[in-house]
Order: sequence, then C-alpha cells, then structure tokens
Amino acid sequence: MSHFTAHTLRIFLADEEATTILAQAMAKPINDEISTSYNQENGLSSAYHLHLQGDLGAGKTAFSRAFLQALGVTGRIKSPTYTLVESYKVSRLYLYHFDFYRFNESTEWQEAGFREHLLEQAVVLIEWPEKADKSLPKPDVLLHLHYHDTGRIAELSAYSDKGEKWIAQLRTHQALTIVA
Repeated sequence: MSHFTAHTLRIFLADEEATTILAQAMAKPINDEISTSYNQENGLSSAYHLHLQGDLGAGKTAFSRAFLQALGVTGRIKSPTYTLVESYKVSRLYLYHFDFYRFNESTEWQEAGFREHLLEQAVVLIEWPEKADKSLPKPDVLLHLHYHDTGRIAELSAYSDKGEKWIAQLRTHQALTIVA
C-alpha cells in the first residue's frame, strides 16, 4: 500500500443537490462493478468501506441517503442514530449504514457484534467512526464534511488502493466543484 497523501480531494458542496451529486458519483464505481461482475456471489470483488466524519448537521446522513439511493435502495432510508445499523439488500448487494455517535467506549461496536459485517463483501458506511478509535479497520475512503461559508467542504482521503482509484474517478467528474 502506498502513501495516499496524493489522493486527498476537496470538493465544495453548495447545497444538498451538490451533496447528492457527490453521492451519486461515489456510487458509480460500485454500480459499474456490480453490472460487470456476474460471477461473484454478491457482485463485488471486495468490500467498499466509507467512513463519514463531521459535526452534527454537517450532512453525513444526507450524503448517506443519497449514496444508498444511488446504489438502488428504495423506500424510506432511516438514520441509524438510534438503531446503530440499518441493513439493506439490493439484488445481490448488501449495504450496511452504521452510526457510532451513541457509543461511549471504542470497543462497543465489536461488543455489539458488528465486526462480522465489516468482513463481508458489502458496502459499509460508518458515521462517527472516531467513536470506535483505532479499533476500527481503516476505510477505503474517509469523507470529512466541514462547514464552509454558505455550504460545505467534502474532504476525501484514501486509505487503500481501492480508495485511491475511487477518489481518482471523482477528479474527472464534471459536476463536482474541486477546490485547492
């Protein structure tokens, strides 16, 4: 695995529509892999792990909803703040949306039996991963949402080769506002 500092990307999100565009762009490589890999049981060659950080109200759940919808989840997408995890299945694909905000100890996610979900070939989104401290495996991409003027800055950092490729694909997306 390489050093990853070259694969950090900052995107300005003016509003919820821009957040939705980012979520759709991040879902595209997963949808592409699923549509071309019928030989895998669930359509993925390996899991996709995305961690989301940011202050309360920064847009983590709004991003997650748009991301899950872009992956084919229909119906109501609930915040897992109280349930800790919401699970979805779209065709052969499993998706897990975690929210660790209510955890007080860094090992609570393991005690709750969530480690098995992280080992599956699934799409895993985790809000508030910092509550799990260093006991949580590194994500492919960390998405940190910051308040900025009238919108948000989405700062994406890669922590795996897959994460590097994921971010590289976003750099060429015409509808995203890349910032220095």
